[in-house]
Amino acid sequence: MGFNCGIVGLPNVGKSTLFNALTKTAAADAANYPFCTIEPNTGRVAVPDLRLAQIAELAKSAEVIPTFLEFVDIAGLVKGASQGEGLGNQFLANIREVDAIIHVLRCFEDEDITHVDGDIDPIRDAATVETELMLSDMDSLERRMPPLTKKIRGGDKQAAADLALMEALHACLSEGRPARAAEGLTDDQIARLPLLQLLTTKPVLYVCNVAEDETMTGNSLTRKVADKAAEEQAACVIVSAAIEAEIAMLDEEDAAEFLSELGLSEAGLNRLIRAGYGLLDLLTFFTAGPKEARAWTVRRNATAPMAAGVIHTDFQRGFIRAETIGFDDYIACQGEAGAKENGKLRVEGSEYQVVDGDIFHFRFNV
Repeated sequence: MGFNCGIVGLPNVGKSTLFNALTKTAAADAANYPFCTIEPNTGRVAVPDLRLAQIAELAKSAEVIPTFLEFVDIAGLVKGASQGEGLGNQFLANIREVDAIIHVLRCFEDEDITHVDGDIDPIRDAATVETELMLSDMDSLERRMPPLTKKIRGGDKQAAADLALMEALHACLSEGRPARAAEGLTDDQIARLPLLQLLTTKPVLYVCNVAEDETMTGNSLTRKVADKAAEEQAACVIVSAAIEAEIAMLDEEDAAEFLSELGLSEAGLNRLIRAGYGLLDLLTFFTAGPKEARAWTVRRNATAPMAAGVIHTDFQRGFIRAETIGFDDYIACQGEAGAKENGKLRVEGSEYQVVDGDIFHFRFNV
């Protein structure tokens, strides 16, 4: 099961620099001109989680395998993208394929790096990109609604329900609000949303790209973005792409020393990865033994059989039970044996919902 975040924004805001740092590669050409990224670049990034190392130490695991998140670097959008300006149609199609959107906003001044609109205004930039996504969604709905009317005449009840949903979403978009802001939707309508593949139903994380000396404090521009994110109930992270690019070139020891000199406890990308993980509403569970300690990903509210299925489809098909230890209990009891002795190992059935940090041993029969 793969989960991916698309990195979007106007040209020259630092998307490709950020992507390069994330993946520690130079796969994306971070050149100072629009459309330098023609095809989306994709990179898998380990999700930082200190719990995994603690579990591996107690389990005396020979190998430690983190869970991963996928990032897709999508070329810069410009005004008119929804009408095919620049490489708009291609870019919008690439955005449609991701699970969530990481919207990079330029919050730094630099005369050597041009801005497509001439000056720095992250709120305007955010509105430019979102407007293009909303216009694309409106066009998509307007093309799909008329055929539904014909089906309704033939007594198609699902078509009637879908038309009502599309009309509600179109009304929301017409008011200048993204489809994810639509109010009053029923549970059935919310369940149908993914089938529409609208761009503005995807969750958004705003990333403020700042100068090196503003990573800890932010600035007046990042505060405006934070206010916008709070109003939309979205997330916001401050990162200096320039710093992250430098860190990506260092080994672990030198990177730690560099961060310490800057007064930072961890790389900004760690916060970005974790925020992207949370944006997708994901949980981590673990498996541990002498061979390996491994982190796995499921969506929130996943059941134990669904978690088993992430490891292997046979585990889900033949699921019997899940022997489960909570992370805190595992650490407090010094591992699986101690957890058993102290009655902290639980046997959970098929209705059990995964809790973040659960350590599982699945029993199955096929």
